[in-house]
Amino acid sequence: MKGYMKREDDFQTRRKHLENLTNEELHNKFWSLLEETVDPLLEVARTHTSPSVERSVLLRMGFSSIEAKPLVEMAIDRELISKGVGHCIYKVSKENDLSIRDAGLEMLEGKYWDSLKF
Repeated sequence: MKGYMKREDDFQTRRKHLENLTNEELHNKFWSLLEETVDPLLEVARTHTSPSVERSVLLRMGFSSIEAKPLVEMAIDRELISKGVGHCIYKVSKENDLSIRDAGLEMLEGKYWDSLKF
């Protein structure tokens, strides 16, 4: 094939540090490396959000985009977005024996925001 570089096969060289490992040791090494890769991503996801992420969560909880936008804005106004808007609604739902949907709709009316404690 014209224009393509041929890749040297260095697999045997690159696998030297693994060749004496048992299947169980390879399995454990794989999962250890995977955790090293994924853990920072999970931490970022746990500690960072955005209005678009929060709206997306609310859409998956059954709220319309017309309902989700003001709920997110209300959470931002109250500095609660870092807690997760869906989490706020869930918490209100549980504390007041309401369905998720009813809790969110009542929060749209301004109810329950001041009672949220984290």
